[in-house]
Amino acid sequence: MGELELLTHLRVVIALGKIAFDSFLAAYRENGYEVPKPRPRFTHGASIVLPNGVTLISSYHPSQQNTFTGKLTRASFHRIFEEARAVL
Repeated sequence: MGELELLTHLRVVIALGKIAFDSFLAAYRENGYEVPKPRPRFTHGASIVLPNGVTLISSYHPSQQNTFTGKLTRASFHRIFEEARAVL
């Protein structure tokens, strides 16, 4: 049994940053699931429903670099979690 299969009620994953996004897709593939083709690209606010029904939502990482420069605002970060709640 793969690690992701242990999460029997998993419905939404929020990837905070591109590294988390890429790491989740790698773990997803390593656990025997097929990553959609073309491979999803990391974009803030992107929502992808994967073949097993899990929704992957990507967000910029809430680092000082992203928040101080305005790349990630409080409102745009909150929308990520609102979307996750809507899926649930």
